[in-house]
Amino acid sequence: MDNPHNRITRRALLQGVGALGLMAAMARLIPSYVWANATTIVAPSTLEVSGETIHLMIDETPFRIGALTGTAKTINGTLPGPLIHLQEGDTVTLNVTNRLQEDTSIHWHGIILPPDMDGVPGVSFGGIKPASTFTYHYPIRQSGTYWYHSHSGLQEQSGVYGPLIIDPIEPEPFHFDRDYVVVLSDWTFDSPESVFANLKKQSDYYNFQKRAAPEFFADVARMGLWAALQNYLMWDRMRMDPTDFADVTGYTYTYLMNGLTPEQNWTGLFRPYDRVRLRFIAAAAMTFYDVRIPGLKMTVVQADGQYVQPVMVDELRIGPAETYDVIVEPSGDRAYTIFAETMDRSGYARGTLAPREGMTAPLPDRRPRPLRTMADMGMHMDGMNMADTNNPDHHDGAHSIHPEMNVPGKPATENIPVMHDVSGIATEDPRQAKIPGSTPVRHAPGHHGSGNQSVAEYSRQRLDEPGVGLENTGTRVLVYADLKSLTPDPDQREPEREIELHLTGHMIRYMWSFDGKKYSETKEPIHFRYGERLRLTFVNDTMMEHPLHLHGMWMHLENGTGDYLPRKHTVIVKPAERVSVAITADAPGRWAFHCHLLLHMEAGMFRIVEVTGKEPEALA
Repeated sequence: MDNPHNRITRRALLQGVGALGLMAAMARLIPSYVWANATTIVAPSTLEVSGETIHLMIDETPFRIGALTGTAKTINGTLPGPLIHLQEGDTVTLNVTNRLQEDTSIHWHGIILPPDMDGVPGVSFGGIKPASTFTYHYPIRQSGTYWYHSHSGLQEQSGVYGPLIIDPIEPEPFHFDRDYVVVLSDWTFDSPESVFANLKKQSDYYNFQKRAAPEFFADVARMGLWAALQNYLMWDRMRMDPTDFADVTGYTYTYLMNGLTPEQNWTGLFRPYDRVRLRFIAAAAMTFYDVRIPGLKMTVVQADGQYVQPVMVDELRIGPAETYDVIVEPSGDRAYTIFAETMDRSGYARGTLAPREGMTAPLPDRRPRPLRTMADMGMHMDGMNMADTNNPDHHDGAHSIHPEMNVPGKPATENIPVMHDVSGIATEDPRQAKIPGSTPVRHAPGHHGSGNQSVAEYSRQRLDEPGVGLENTGTRVLVYADLKSLTPDPDQREPEREIELHLTGHMIRYMWSFDGKKYSETKEPIHFRYGERLRLTFVNDTMMEHPLHLHGMWMHLENGTGDYLPRKHTVIVKPAERVSVAITADAPGRWAFHCHLLLHMEAGMFRIVEVTGKEPEALA
């Protein structure tokens, strides 16, 4: 008969073997650059891939957080995928093998390349079938911090994404001693399809931060009964909620930094007085992050892979698909927390900078959940008649304005006082030229149809505003008006025409669109003429921020910096905001243009831009 102590020993042995197996599996799942502590971008490892020929494999891999185990779709077995390290001036070949049971793809986000190499199924590319390999082959004509991800279905949410770094030919215009990639993302053990289905059934399914009775009585005490009732009734008439900041929240999301949870605490090492470069990549499917490092200033040196004139800030807001490179200078024998709090305050990602492994720093206090206001929604502004703006008839929709359309009865631009940044922080104004939309513009009459729930009655540029929830923090927050290209753009032509696109949606039905029409309802692409310089103006008629991404071409953000407009591949448009970008249509072919909130794109906020025509002599 077995001795019971022997049985316990065997059980403990089996448990230990299982734990070791799980640790080994997790070690394979976490890419090597997560553990980087060298002066290079990452510690040498097969999980950094480089060279002129690179092999990637998309497959399914078990993924565990705490007591929960799920399945991730991974690239080369890791989440995030391996760091792809390239050199400007080279030509790269990337062989992508699909081991899933469904089609897949890789889009090289922000990379200027031929349209058939862009990796968007149904645009200029057929996708990668199961058990097949597709070869991407293109020249590298830029440098900086970028990333890559699937453009098939909702695979990006399941883990098909990773960082991409391109070293420049010329020396960089700043010095640093250490270089770390910081990939911010979101993870759910629910299938992305079920998350999308839940939102289609109930758009506020994941919002557990709504105003309740105690908050109403607090508002009464602060505002008075009548004003508080009016505020609540206005939101009710619009069938919206001022706490609606994120469609998907910390209720189902775990927020990750380099694939690690806040408890796992990604750590980057430094020696005192090192200049540390942090390459923030927002690879989240649906999450905006507010990033700060208490005790350290951040000097922003790149935005979306492009050099900008250095800007020193305390924190920055980064939206899905954006990248920011910053330099920090930690000192002393102490640790610093890298804190990336979600815009809706339902959770955070967290990491640490420290001189030794195992050191931690306190987490900063969590900020209260913010509230949107009627002014945020463009429903009233200084000098306007409040009775008029509270009229429910004004919230049925409005008609999109395009330069080629003659909209009868369109009123002239109203001369309304501009609402300025209310952060209370005195900053140098970098603007050298007028910014389109600085004078608020009244929305035209009409409507966007059943695909749109409401409109901003007035829209205006808000490039000098940090965003809701960051107005009164007492910190210097990066704003788009701060961004100024390091060198002037070669194309200084004035745009010869303007296309205006309205960002529309129906929150209750969870429908998202441009000009009131989902992608499935639009047949004609947006036409650019090859070689032209044009202005693309975005007007946000919804109550949510939208990160808009144009494939194949740069968007020059018209933020008043004259010849030094910053180049971006992704632009965040705030509620009731009017943002203009100048574009040189130098990339013939069909290109995707969409909101980079993954579920908004899936719901219909997607269009095709087609660049056609002969090459003009000036560009020949």
